[in-house]
Amino acid sequence: MAFSLRREFSCPVELALEVLGGKWKVVLLAHLKERPRRYAELRRLVPRLSDKMLAQRLRDLEELGLVRHRKQRGFSEYALTARGLTLGPALTALYDWGTALAPEVGASLSQPS
Repeated sequence: MAFSLRREFSCPVELALEVLGGKWKVVLLAHLKERPRRYAELRRLVPRLSDKMLAQRLRDLEELGLVRHRKQRGFSEYALTARGLTLGPALTALYDWGTALAPEVGASLSQPS
């Protein structure tokens, strides 16, 4: 893995946000938490995400050691690595919090696929 953060952080949350920051990373991780997914499936699940940004974010997550990419039989599949799997409880907590928050702020949530 090429990713390294050799600097001091004032708080573990600051480090976590440095790693997970950037639009769409956590959304992609949440979809991959459910199961490995093909590129086209991720593209469909996050329709507002451009192809260019999807490819970049998946590369970022690979470099962070959170996602692995496998090419097989003409398609690309992405899955969480062991490190990525450790995010499960945090991703579940964010999902639950967002679900509870939505009606309070008048947001609508699309149905999961």
